[in-house]
Amino acid sequence: MRRPRLNRAVTLETPQAVSDGMGGLSEGWTPLGTLWAEVRARSGRVTDGEAGALSRSSMRITVRAAAMGAPDRPQAGQRLRSGARVFLIDAVTEYDATGRYLTCFAREEVAA
Repeated sequence: MRRPRLNRAVTLETPQAVSDGMGGLSEGWTPLGTLWAEVRARSGRVTDGEAGALSRSSMRITVRAAAMGAPDRPQAGQRLRSGARVFLIDAVTEYDATGRYLTCFAREEVAA
């Protein structure tokens, strides 16, 4: 396998429940740190969202590996942010047998 080009800084974020000020909770995001990544598109399509058409892209994002349980190891349910772009992580696996990199299978959704 080729060595990935980690040329984009992304912020790893985890969901956190925050008070909505009326006795309830809403979902917020807490940054965990910055990772260097290679971001590659896999596929895309247009689908119906709650507020209209939604452009959904499937992405493969490669980052340096971190030990299981480490706070900087991405997990399904977290997200990666690059500026205004947000990538929701669906699954994480090792990039290859060496274990030096991780691949995050993620999706990006944008109103069309």
